[in-house]
Amino acid sequence: MTTISPAITPELRAWIVAQAESGFPPEEVLAAMRTSGWPEEVAIEALEVTLTEHLQAKGKPVPGRSLPEPSLEESTTRLMADGHEVRVLMAMALPRVVVFGGLLTEAECDQLVALSRQRLVRSETVVNETGGSEVNTARTSEGMFFTRGENPLCQRIEKRIGALLNWPVQNGEGLQVLRYRPGAEYKPHHDYFDPVHSGTPTILSRGGQRVGTLVIYLNTPEKGGGTTFPDVGLEVAPVKGNAVFFSYHSPHPSTKTLHGGAPVIEGEKWVATKWLREREFI
Repeated sequence: MTTISPAITPELRAWIVAQAESGFPPEEVLAAMRTSGWPEEVAIEALEVTLTEHLQAKGKPVPGRSLPEPSLEESTTRLMADGHEVRVLMAMALPRVVVFGGLLTEAECDQLVALSRQRLVRSETVVNETGGSEVNTARTSEGMFFTRGENPLCQRIEKRIGALLNWPVQNGEGLQVLRYRPGAEYKPHHDYFDPVHSGTPTILSRGGQRVGTLVIYLNTPEKGGGTTFPDVGLEVAPVKGNAVFFSYHSPHPSTKTLHGGAPVIEGEKWVATKWLREREFI
């Protein structure tokens, strides 16, 4: 029998804030939610997200959640990742965005495209109500997924990404390769899974929340195809071998990680996307 977890509603979030402001410690609020029938994993997620937002709104410090993050001490412009030199082209605090140069070599880009070309199908998006996926008009690309560590090239790239972002390889989803033909785009969206949706607990059971995204450009389109961040007016140019990384400390728009793939005007755009989870992805 399938158990459907209750949705994390605005009313629940307001109740959690009210309990916090009344002086009840989080463990007592969690116990009350469990008594009311909330699955523990969903209750913990609701508490974490709601109390984080509440502290941010009050201008108070938020206990740090571990996030993938490159080692950018002293404003370094070059990093070594598993023996491969990567350039730091841009870094932004809010949203947390870092643009890397030369993450993959031209040969690695070409090989990844060649391995994926015959497996492309119309891209799908997550169905929030069920945790499944479906074709959506907001996403007009073609794509495929490699399983993590599926071949030596994926293993090498995943190990490099783990070293670059200081994040365990096992906490990453498999690489997804996408092709955008002329006119194709991905309208602005968030990559985290919103706890308000009934299908989110099913998704989170495979490795927790997404906490970071890395988009690697496998070619340079003739025109268009940039990665946009509408909340801050940023657009990252799609240059072969380069990549854009962004992280999100909570599943909330306050992270300003709303992003999209601008329409390709001429040529094609090929990208590889790596999503990073809180825990081991299974």
